[in-house]
Amino acid sequence: MKIINPSTLTQTVTNLISQIIITPASPLAFISGQVALNEKGELIGKGDYLLQAKQVFGNLKLALEAIDTEAKSIVQMRIYVVNHKPELVDSIFKAGFEVFGDGWPKTASTFIGVQALAFEEWLIEVDAIASISN
Repeated sequence: MKIINPSTLTQTVTNLISQIIITPASPLAFISGQVALNEKGELIGKGDYLLQAKQVFGNLKLALEAIDTEAKSIVQMRIYVVNHKPELVDSIFKAGFEVFGDGWPKTASTFIGVQALAFEEWLIEVDAIASISN
């Protein structure tokens, strides 16, 4: 994949995301929104954005492993946050870096504040599109 961060677009967030991703022709995996449920369906981190974010990104990592790929294959990611406030950004990205380490996907990304998710206890949901190598 080719990452492009043109000088004509802001560079202030390119340590977290990429402005443009160009992928070679390959199959795409569309990963459903991951929430803070463990494999048993138990909510992790009730009322806690940081704990839920860790579980969400951990689930995303597990989904990538299930298709035998890594975070660097993600071409787009959307992060949905209930009752978003700017002070939540750091802790949510911190959780992502804790899960992925140096493999954090600096991909085309959108951070979206929402009123609610499917269930009241869910605070964060992340979906992704990954390019799969043949």
